[in-house]
Amino acid sequence: MKKILLLGSGELGKELVISFQRMGQYVIAVDNYPNAPAMHVSHEFEVIDMLDGNELDRIVDKHSPDYIVPEIESIRTEKFYEYEKAGFNVVPSAKAANFTMNRKAIRDLAAIKLGLTTAKYKYANNLHQLQQAVEVIGLPCVVKPLMSSSGKGQSVIKSTSDIKSSWNLAISGSRGDLIEVIVEEFIDFEYEITLLTLTQNSGNTLFCSPIGHRQERGDYQESWQPVQMKEKHLRLAQNMARRITKELSGNGIWGVEFFIAKDDVYFSELSPRPHDTGMVTLAGTQNFTEFELHARAILGLPVTEITLTRNGASAVILATKESNDTPKITGLDNAASIKNTSFRIFGKPKSSPNRRMGVAFAYGEENVKKLVEQAKEVALKIKVD
Repeated sequence: MKKILLLGSGELGKELVISFQRMGQYVIAVDNYPNAPAMHVSHEFEVIDMLDGNELDRIVDKHSPDYIVPEIESIRTEKFYEYEKAGFNVVPSAKAANFTMNRKAIRDLAAIKLGLTTAKYKYANNLHQLQQAVEVIGLPCVVKPLMSSSGKGQSVIKSTSDIKSSWNLAISGSRGDLIEVIVEEFIDFEYEITLLTLTQNSGNTLFCSPIGHRQERGDYQESWQPVQMKEKHLRLAQNMARRITKELSGNGIWGVEFFIAKDDVYFSELSPRPHDTGMVTLAGTQNFTEFELHARAILGLPVTEITLTRNGASAVILATKESNDTPKITGLDNAASIKNTSFRIFGKPKSSPNRRMGVAFAYGEENVKKLVEQAKEVALKIKVD
C-alpha cells in the first residue's frame, strides 16, 4: 500500500481517490475548504492554504507520502523542486507541475524551445501593456490570466473598448498572486479537442480517442468522445503531445488541448492531471477512465492499450443559486428515467450561480451530437439550489 497526498480535492480528485481506493492505496485529500468532494472518500484530509509554502512543508513532513499528486494549479508549486530533492515523488514531476501552472512558462516552452505551432502571443502585467499587446496581436484577440483553471478570467477582445473590462476580468479570475496576462491571436479554428495522453515509466506513451468540447464563460459545458478528425491532424496533435509531455517528464495522464483549423493544428494548453472534459470517460467510452489511467501510471501499473468501447457525451449540471448550506438537489428521478444515461453529483458543500455541481452522461452507438443533446436533457432535469 502506498500513501498518496492529493493536493486539491474537487470532483476530479474525488474520482481519482476512488480509483486509488480500488487499487488498495491510502489517500490524504487536501484543499483550502472543509468537506471538499475528495475528502468524502479519502482516508484522511487536511484543510490548508496550498499557496502557503510553510503549510505545504508541514503536511508533507507530517504524512511523508510516497506520492505527492497535484490536482489543481493554485499551489506553491516551486516547493515541489525541494520535495523531489528530498526524495519525494511528485506527479508527474516538479517541472511539469511548476510549468503548467503558469501559461507563460508552458507557452514559451512549447513555442520557443520545442517549436510547436501556437497562436501568436504577447504578455502584459498592466493595462497599458495590454493595450500595446493588443495593437501588436490585432483584433479580435484572446486574453487569459497566466495562472487560472477551467477557463476562469478568459475573454475575447473584439474592439478597443473591451480592453479594460478584459483586463479586470483576467485579474479577477487569476489564481495565486501573479498579476500578468497572456494576449493571444484569435485562431479561426473549426473545433477544439482534448487529447488525453498517458505517459508511463515503460516509455510507452498512449493516446485516448480525441475529445471534443464546448466552453461558455470560460468553463467547459459539454464534451464528447470520439471526435471525427483527419488522420493527419490527429497525428500532428499526437506528435506535439508526445514531445511536450516528454520534455516535462513524469508518468500520468495529461490533458493536452489543441485548436484544429482547416489546414493546421495549434497547441493551446495542457494539464498534467485528469482533465474536466475527460469526465466523459466516466460514461464507459474507454476500457479505462482517465482517472484509472492516471492512478495506474502513478503506481507503475502498465497499460498496454487504450480502446474506445462506445460513443459518449457529458454535460455539466450547474447550480442556480447561492447557498452556504448543503445544496438542495431535485429531479434525480426524472433524470434517471432516460435510457442509456447516467449522472454524478459531486457533493460540493456550497453552491453559487453557474458553479459546476455535477455532470450528466449519455452513451451508446448513436452519433455524438445526439448523445450531447441527451446528456444536456439529463443535466437540465437535475436542479441544484
